[in-house]
Amino acid sequence: MSEAAKEGSVSAHHKSHRWLQLALGVLCMTMVANLQYGWTLFVDPMHAKFGWERAAIQVAFTIFVVAETWLTPFEGYLEDLFGPGPLMLIGGLLVGLAWFMNSRADSLPLLYLAQAIGGVGAGAVDATCVGNALKWFPDHRGLAAGITAAGFGMGSALTILPISTLIKTQGFEQAFFDFGLLQGAIVCLASLGLSSPHEEDDEDNPALAEDHPHRQYAPLEIVRAPVFWLMYAMFVMIAAGGLMATAQLASIAKDFGLAEKPVEILGFAAPALTLALAFDRVLNGITRPLFGWISDGLGRENTMFIAFALEGLAILCLAEFGGRTPGLFVLLTGLVFFAWGEIYSLFPATCADTFGTKYAATNAALLYTAKGTAALVVPLSTLLATAAGWHVVFYVAAALNLATALLALLILRPLRTRHLADAAKTAEEGDVRQSSS
Repeated sequence: MSEAAKEGSVSAHHKSHRWLQLALGVLCMTMVANLQYGWTLFVDPMHAKFGWERAAIQVAFTIFVVAETWLTPFEGYLEDLFGPGPLMLIGGLLVGLAWFMNSRADSLPLLYLAQAIGGVGAGAVDATCVGNALKWFPDHRGLAAGITAAGFGMGSALTILPISTLIKTQGFEQAFFDFGLLQGAIVCLASLGLSSPHEEDDEDNPALAEDHPHRQYAPLEIVRAPVFWLMYAMFVMIAAGGLMATAQLASIAKDFGLAEKPVEILGFAAPALTLALAFDRVLNGITRPLFGWISDGLGRENTMFIAFALEGLAILCLAEFGGRTPGLFVLLTGLVFFAWGEIYSLFPATCADTFGTKYAATNAALLYTAKGTAALVVPLSTLLATAAGWHVVFYVAAALNLATALLALLILRPLRTRHLADAAKTAEEGDVRQSSS
């Protein structure tokens, strides 16, 4: 075989291999999606069986999100150090164990413990998949992060109806058990095929090689950068509203009196809540690669402004019109999830753009802890809704989104531009000193 043919064969192998890595990451993200997006289906059945207050049950959701996010820097560090396979295997085992424990939980402390374990497992999967995608696709960071995050956003769409049906026919305990076993097993199997890019991959992908000379920030360096903390605050402000909707959608539909009212689309009829959950997950998944791809061309901050402003307006429309008809409820909640899910592609891509890909998994995970911070708002939103109604909760969430849209253009863009210019100057001075010596 000629040298040219060999190079073509290696290049083709590299291209197919990195897409295989992306596909495995998406599969694993899909398998852990129900831990967050399927949770709302279990709240009312647990409330009915055990008499636990909804706010107390939602504490378990907060514990899950906090455990999922706040430990990801450590998990991302392990991924940077040992590669994605071992960490993914541990994540799959913990995910399966968590839902098994949920199926047996007969007290709030046991439920909280199970959710903490599930959060650690889901965080390991998330940190591994997103970090690996950023490393393999520095030339299309927004798109790759978006496709990976889409697995988490859309992952529960196909299983909403089976889980809901299983809960109604055999009880929520059986649903926890069956889907926990399935999800954990698939993640464990997928972990066997995951790998990180190596030096030889640089020869086959110029984007990987070109990225390495850029300034690469270690985790302890980025926490000293003002631009990191601005992104963190923006992430919290946007994530809070979306997590509230994710955890409380069933309760919102019930309080609006629309949960069981039928909606017919293309001859298919389903309860408004069931249809909304499936529709929301699909749109929440589509938006991640879509806005990630848009941001690769239009720019991160410009895309953030459009998406965050759209989210603010969508929440306002849900507050004003969502309770009028089942159809409007489905449509407007779908728009809310569509305009929210893109944060899981825009922020990781912006983080890697700003701080480099050498420590991409750890750095993106540090930023991702903002989701855990935002989760602390979920129980507070329940209390606020009880005291003042859902409209007040919606207005607060809309205001946060609109304010963050302005921050993206007016503060983040100039601050990040200045940061990148300073980093380039520092790198250039280092090159000069190295050449002179």
